[in-house]
Amino acid sequence: MKAGAHPLRGYLYIGGAALFWGIAATLGRAAFTERLLPGGALRAIDPLILSQSRATLSLAVLLPVLLLRRGAAALRVPGRDLVRFLLIGVFGVAASNYLYYLAIQRTNVATAIILQYTAPVWVLLYTVLRGGQRPSLRRSAAVGLAVAGCALAVGFVGSGGLRLDGLGVIAATLAAFSFAFYNVGGHSVLARYDRWKVLLWVLVAASTFWIFVNPPWKVMAAHYGREQWGFMLIFSLVSVLGPFSCYFAGLQYLEPTRAVVVSCLEPVFSIVIAAIALGELLRPLQTLGIVVVLVAIVLIQLPERAREEELVVEPIE
Repeated sequence: MKAGAHPLRGYLYIGGAALFWGIAATLGRAAFTERLLPGGALRAIDPLILSQSRATLSLAVLLPVLLLRRGAAALRVPGRDLVRFLLIGVFGVAASNYLYYLAIQRTNVATAIILQYTAPVWVLLYTVLRGGQRPSLRRSAAVGLAVAGCALAVGFVGSGGLRLDGLGVIAATLAAFSFAFYNVGGHSVLARYDRWKVLLWVLVAASTFWIFVNPPWKVMAAHYGREQWGFMLIFSLVSVLGPFSCYFAGLQYLEPTRAVVVSCLEPVFSIVIAAIALGELLRPLQTLGIVVVLVAIVLIQLPERAREEELVVEPIE
């Protein structure tokens, strides 16, 4: 981003990614409670395969489009940077998805979400320790409010809340580290490459990771029908291809701490969409959590008194 330019476009991109993820969460909830295709057609999808298909089907859509528009140049990356893309894809995107899925299995959704959304804390600590940002009360308060708002929004307080399981807590915490990793790592590579090339190679890495976790013959052995594969295709576009194209675009305009705080809109959108589309009750504490997240986002975007040099890059279109 050019010096002095307002990063509004970055906030809109990250907000768009959060909206996509909120829609995906509601879509998945509706599918597996038989509010979509009643009769159990979608309930038979293994959640592990659903997670795997998100990256693989997104890659299957994106790769031919880029090849048609850009040719083989869309695939050319120097070896050193290719390794960085692969690390972001495996230890960032794929790992955060897998570990989050494991955390939900071992704990509950509220515990998994709130531990994963401690990611803003780790991003802030990393950037401060690396000297990329000066620690400030305003920035620290915004991060703390974002985490607290997510906890209230997902029902962490007052409705079952914490469910401790050793492996589940470790998985959710590692998911937070993975989420933080692809915020910081993605921001750095987007300084030199456009988001489509970055997204392509991240999806290649994530899809390769899933092949080792769950080999193709296990997927084929499930004998899914057209309705199930159709749902997985739509779900992959809404939960991976759409949001990550927006998120990586946003990281070209915002430094990682601001981006990850704005991403806390995901549970907010999920709750609001579920209330509108599925008729789910919005509790007072959830409403308070939504307000707290919005306050955090406003606070993080306010300029610092002593203007610090942000780690923001010129977007590559």
